[in-house]
Amino acid sequence: MLASLAVISCGVRDDNWHTTATTYVAPPPRQILTVVYKPGTTNVPPEPTVPVNITEPHLEFALENRKLFHIGEDVPIAFFVRNAKLKGDGGEFRLRYIVDDEEMKWIDKAEPFWLSGWTPGKHTIRLELIGPDGWPYRNNVVTREIEVK
Repeated sequence: MLASLAVISCGVRDDNWHTTATTYVAPPPRQILTVVYKPGTTNVPPEPTVPVNITEPHLEFALENRKLFHIGEDVPIAFFVRNAKLKGDGGEFRLRYIVDDEEMKWIDKAEPFWLSGWTPGKHTIRLELIGPDGWPYRNNVVTREIEVK
């Protein structure tokens, strides 16, 4: 973190003599995540973590909760949508992801990707299966916390 200090003082010594110190602190680095696709990888359906109705659309997120990553390491966003197709694959559903309550991003193809450019600290990744009506389909919202050191 960069900081600078400016000191201003009055040259006359009387009852109103004072010194002013102002500190300027640069804001912390802003996290800018980049989507990375790695050729030759496919989504492998994970084992369901909750009981699943095999006839209903369902979202599975294969990222382990509270997983530790190192600076410079890409975070895999491997997911699987059961009983539904995303728009890019000819269906009516979309996948929305949100990192740390920042701007939401959209996924329209069922292919894994990685996010790079993480800053150190704890982060939250939320995936939502969005139905044709534009709302999360029957509470298909999965949240994972990760830490980058």
